This record gives sequence, C-alpha cells and structure tokens, in this order.
Amino acid sequence: MSKLDRALNEIDDNLQTSIAKLFDLIAIPSISSEASGARGIAEAAAWLQNELTEIGFTAEIITTQGHPVVLAKSTQNPRGDGLRLLFYGHYDVQPVAPLEDWSHDPFTPRVIEEDGVHRFYGRGASDSKSQLWSFIEALRAWKAAYDSFPAEIVIMLEGEEETGSPSLPDFIERYRDALQCDVAFICDSDMWSPTQPAITTQLKGLVHEKITIKTPNADLHSGHYGAVAANPIRILSTILSAIHDAHGRVTLDGFYDGVQDISQGQRQQWRLIADGAISEGEVSLLGGIIEAGYSPVEAMWGRPTVDINGISGGNQGPGERSVLPGTASARLSFRLVADQNPEAVRESFRKFVTARIPDGCRVEFEGHGGSNAVRLLENNPFLKAAARGLEAEWQEPAVLKGTGGAIPLVGQLSQGLGLDCVVIGFILSSDAIHAPDEHYDVERLRKGTRSWVRIFEEVTKEGHPTD
Repeated sequence: MSKLDRALNEIDDNLQTSIAKLFDLIAIPSISSEASGARGIAEAAAWLQNELTEIGFTAEIITTQGHPVVLAKSTQNPRGDGLRLLFYGHYDVQPVAPLEDWSHDPFTPRVIEEDGVHRFYGRGASDSKSQLWSFIEALRAWKAAYDSFPAEIVIMLEGEEETGSPSLPDFIERYRDALQCDVAFICDSDMWSPTQPAITTQLKGLVHEKITIKTPNADLHSGHYGAVAANPIRILSTILSAIHDAHGRVTLDGFYDGVQDISQGQRQQWRLIADGAISEGEVSLLGGIIEAGYSPVEAMWGRPTVDINGISGGNQGPGERSVLPGTASARLSFRLVADQNPEAVRESFRKFVTARIPDGCRVEFEGHGGSNAVRLLENNPFLKAAARGLEAEWQEPAVLKGTGGAIPLVGQLSQGLGLDCVVIGFILSSDAIHAPDEHYDVERLRKGTRSWVRIFEEVTKEGHPTD
C-alpha cells in the first residue's frame, strides 16, 4: 500500500473519532459579534491550540485588539526544499437568533439520517468549523502515513472573520515574517454542486456601513404628531430606495469609477458553466434586482453591488403601538470588484446620505476598513495542483469560479504579503449558513478531508507544483 493510500485510509478509519471531535468544537458557542461570546471564543481557541499541539505543531494563542488568533507552525521541514504552505480558517460563528426558528439545538450537534444523507446541525457546522477541521485532520492523517508533514506548515485560525476581521491587518503586519509562505490555502468557500468541487479564483471586496437617523424628538404618539413631526423611518426608506435607479444601477457618485466591464470572453465562459446551475438551483431569483444588461452570474461575480442587510426602528414588538420613532437605523453591505477603492465608496455613500437628511435631523455612521477585490490567475501552479487533487478525489473537474462573497483575509494576504491565495471549500448553498438550522454532512467532511490529502500530494510532487 502506498503512503498516499495509507493516509486516505487513515481518514476513513478515523472518521467517527474525527466527527466526535468536530462536534466538541461546534458545541462551543464562539460567537464573535456578541459580548456574551467572548468566553466561547477563548474556549474554542484553547481547544484548537490543544488539537494542533497534539499532532506536532507549535501552537500559540495570540491576542489582538479584538479576538485572538491561533497561530501554529510545524516544528520541522521534512523536505529540505524550503516549500512553505499557509492554511487559514476561522473558528468564530454567527449569532443563532432567532433561536425559535431552529429545529435542532445550535450547539448540540448529532448525526441525523435524512433522505439517505447523514447530516448534522449546528452553528458553525458548515461555516466554518468543518472547513478548518478538514485540513487539520488531513495533516494528521498525512503525518500518520508519512511520519512528517507534507512541507513546512503554518496555520492561522482567526476568531473574528464574521465581524469583518478588523484586527487582521495589524496582526498580519506584526507577524509578516512568520506568515511568509509560498502560497496560502483558504478553506472557507463552496462547492459547485454536491458532487463537483470548485476553486474560487475571484472574490469581491467588501464594505459594511450602519446609518442611524435621529430626529429632534424622542418617540412620539403618531396620532398627535404623525402628520407634522419628522419620521426617521420614512426618511431612511426614501434614502435607501434612491440608491438604485430603475435599471438596477447604483446611483452613488463615482461608484463605478475604475470598474471595467466584463469581457465578452469572460461572459461566454461564465454563462457556459454557471447560468444553468443558478437558474435551476434552490434559490429563486424572482423579485430580485439584476442590473440591466447582465445575466445573473455576471451580476453576482463581475459587477459591484449594494445590499440592505437590515432595518430597525419604532415598534418591533408583537402588538400594536402607534409610535412615531425618534431614531431608525439600517445596515448595508457593498460588494466591490477590481479597482474599486473601499474608502472612496464609503465616502461617496456618506455624502449621498448626508445630502438627504432634512433640517433638524442628523445622521450617525458606523463602519471602518474594508477589503479589496482579489483575483487569482488560472495559470497559477498551486491552483493547478489543487485542481488536480480535487478532481482525483471527486472524479469531476474542479470548476474555477467567481463569487459574490468576500473573505477579508484574502485581500490582506494578497496585498499585504504578496501571497497567492487558493480558495477552496466544501460548503453548499443549501447549508443554511448564517441562518437557523445551519448544517453539514458526514460524507462531505470525509471527502473534503481526503481532498486535502490529495492536494498535498499534487503540491509536493517533485518538490514543487508542476504544470
């Protein structure tokens, strides 16, 4: 039996133990956006440090201005060729509210057979504890078979990805020497289908903003003052509705500065691989806004967008309350493409809002930082090696795709350290990530872990990835 087969068998033979450990991690409520999650964040970081130490890494928990980073390094370079690989994942999760919408306890995972699929539910089950666990388990299996790691390995596990990674730029700058590698593998992405893997070669940039409109008054009785006093919800809805025109284009001044149109060649390639899958998928696009002149996949992958993520103000309770609120808020996200500047977009948005605030009212803004769009060239040798490894496991060629999503770290590693980032993951759109009843399945955990072993094999052939 070859060492590669021994490593793959190690994964299969150890699957139940691996699942049990993953469940221990999912059971930790490491919610990064809530103060109550601080204890869970600390517990999850310590748990991961212990697991990495057990398989031979030197692992430490590094404090940041926000939540800690677990940084681990292999204690040896078995190859002697200087090949150095960085692996990234995040152990923080989204809040679980509304809890009443969950069919299963979000922090008590167990395997349930549904329609022939062995599935488990829990916050972080898909995004993204299963993802980081897959490459940790692959490294464990490789070492069991080969008596060493496939190269010099650096692992960075973040605790605030779900809040936009605000502490990462400073962390990367402080530890830039420790993070210098030949390539970074980012396991926080999705598959093309339940049976076909994918590598994400284009990610959008991201800016988050919250606006709060305040009137001169506290809450008022709408029967007395509804016809005359300022209503911040009306003001807010008027502003938000003006962000897009009738053709789906964003109306902010300078929003499209530097944005290049999608080439005809790229359009043909994307339509060939993507439009059918999107139209036949589980998510309906009925009632959505698509920028005129673009197909759904072109709008998702190649055009900048603005989305309203939440609105609050006034009566949020179950009963009637005739209130004229004093304040109203909205949260928005801006998904950017290449050559858009996050700060310029933020500034344009704030000017757009400020110009529409009536006399006597004021607006407050919350939001900072942001990430740029990133693209990995398809002739990159590490990307090619990863594609070969994925195809070997799934018996389907890996789709090289774009995404409407953003991973702040990718832009920071790419721009800050000059690292190429290969973005791979085994999430499906049907996993209910960020929603109640988030879930994952046993077979994808198994094959995802095996995929990393095959990628190690391809990356390390002849001491370097080959074309």
